[in-house]
Amino acid sequence: MNINLMVVNVGNTRVALGAFVAGELQSVTRLGHDQRDQWAQRIAEVWKELSDTDAPAVAGASVNPAVAEPLEHLIAKITGCKIQWAGREVDLPIKVLTQMPSETGVDRVLNVAAAYEQLGKACIVVDAGTAITIDLCNERGEFVGGAIAPGARIMLAALHEKTACLPQVELARPEGYFGLNTQQAMLHGVYYGIRGMLKEIAENYATSLGTWPEIIGTGGDAATLFGDWELMHAISPDLTLYGIALAYAEHHIRQGT
Repeated sequence: MNINLMVVNVGNTRVALGAFVAGELQSVTRLGHDQRDQWAQRIAEVWKELSDTDAPAVAGASVNPAVAEPLEHLIAKITGCKIQWAGREVDLPIKVLTQMPSETGVDRVLNVAAAYEQLGKACIVVDAGTAITIDLCNERGEFVGGAIAPGARIMLAALHEKTACLPQVELARPEGYFGLNTQQAMLHGVYYGIRGMLKEIAENYATSLGTWPEIIGTGGDAATLFGDWELMHAISPDLTLYGIALAYAEHHIRQGT
């Protein structure tokens, strides 16, 4: 994957920018959607890493069209390149077996593609961000399907907003075996609830495969939720960026461009 590429991942709450130089991910920058005043500077900094390389390009993935559109215009202005979007200008690198492939989140597919490219066997990807997705890849490297649930921060916010007395609590690993105060009780419920959900769903996936698949974690909250857990094979925070680069490279290899 000897490419020179700026990759852009537009999520529900953040934008991630990465620079691949000669196929190696050199840097990653993440910005919240409330940091639009920093977009131009950060884009220019990432693009500068590619300025002396051969035929640099820009590829991206988005689950947030309202944010992707102004970002696309800004990137074109700064780099002179149009974003080649995965799932649109760039074909997805794996087959999607869901009932409605076009409605399956492109980030989910790219995560699974990148994980399979690294492991070469059936695996599960859990992406812990605004939402939590738990997706399965079979032995043939196909996206089988998955599960979607509220993310940890949404759960904590809902407890605060939809009850009369529960406080606002920031996500963290809970202390002890049980909560000794309200804040810790909320953290225990969310933290271990998510872990229990992942374990139950992974067991279902393993039953369908007839073997236990490796589990890869990604997303902004993956390290907090799963970083010390023996159930996990690895935490890969930049998995979607690798998936974008993989899709771009394989598409242009097939097209001979």
